[in-house]
Amino acid sequence: MKEHSGTAPVLTGRRLTLRALRQEDAGALLHCWSHPEAACWLGIQPLTSRAEAEELIRLLLEMESGEESLRWSIELSGGEVIGSCGYNSWQLAGAFRGEIGCELAPAFWGQGYMREALTLALGYGFEEMRLNRVEAQCQPANLRSGRLLTSLGFRREGTLHEYRHTPSGFQDVDLYALLRKEWFG
Repeated sequence: MKEHSGTAPVLTGRRLTLRALRQEDAGALLHCWSHPEAACWLGIQPLTSRAEAEELIRLLLEMESGEESLRWSIELSGGEVIGSCGYNSWQLAGAFRGEIGCELAPAFWGQGYMREALTLALGYGFEEMRLNRVEAQCQPANLRSGRLLTSLGFRREGTLHEYRHTPSGFQDVDLYALLRKEWFG
């Protein structure tokens, strides 16, 4: 992987741009993180204030500067931020593996925006980070995310039982994976 600058690079698609998270995105991202269904899929309590969103962005930026994660804001061509996506974690030495995650404001669900955003993020992961494997986790009941991952070429590898502890208790997650050779296949 090229030297990471501590800031997510700009990636441009047909209808949107992935760019570094900014504190001023807090209001827009609060629409994702405060929505009960979206927060449920993320395994968090819905956020209730802009200050909580700002704190989450601060944490994500801190993790990025330490090369623990890499997160982009998803911005439409008109400048509106509608969600975020990125690598929750990665391991290069010995594994060349990363875990991708995403969320989108509910008003934009079902319109292909997340597919476009994840295609950009996956391209970056395989081409620039030189990952061999990208994993994604989603709750078994999150059929929309499962279909999206499958449409991008991910394969469901199984269920990790009571894998994640959330405000509502332990949750199962389905593990999906996409290999480099499948991406370039």
